[in-house]
Amino acid sequence: MSWSWWSLALGVVGGLLLLWLLLLAALWRSRPDELGARDALRLLPDLIRLLRRLAGDSTLPRGVRVRLWLLLGYLLMPIDLVPDFIPVIGYADDAVVVAIALRSVTRRAGPEALDRHWPGTPDGLQALRRLAGIAGT
Repeated sequence: MSWSWWSLALGVVGGLLLLWLLLLAALWRSRPDELGARDALRLLPDLIRLLRRLAGDSTLPRGVRVRLWLLLGYLLMPIDLVPDFIPVIGYADDAVVVAIALRSVTRRAGPEALDRHWPGTPDGLQALRRLAGIAGT
């Protein structure tokens, strides 16, 4: 009886480790280049304001606003998907998560929502669009 309990626990831990490694590989493939990571760090204050404004916009669909609040919560969490001590992707995982979320929000709410709520410069908005893989209009 105790052997099956250990084998079950080992299987669950092994499955979680495999899932984490697959996530790590996916993040590595979609990591921003060095210029992109630097741009993302410079855009961070405006990006946080953008996410907050979009999340509070009652004209956007509820699902979009929920995703944005979850994203803000993730960004404020001290625990990351990938620990920061892992070179390159340790700090880039937040940028990847934000890019994926912004692509999703833009598909659903439209690029006009980004334009309407962007608090920074036009150049900053273009850099944000590049980082998120959104075609500039």
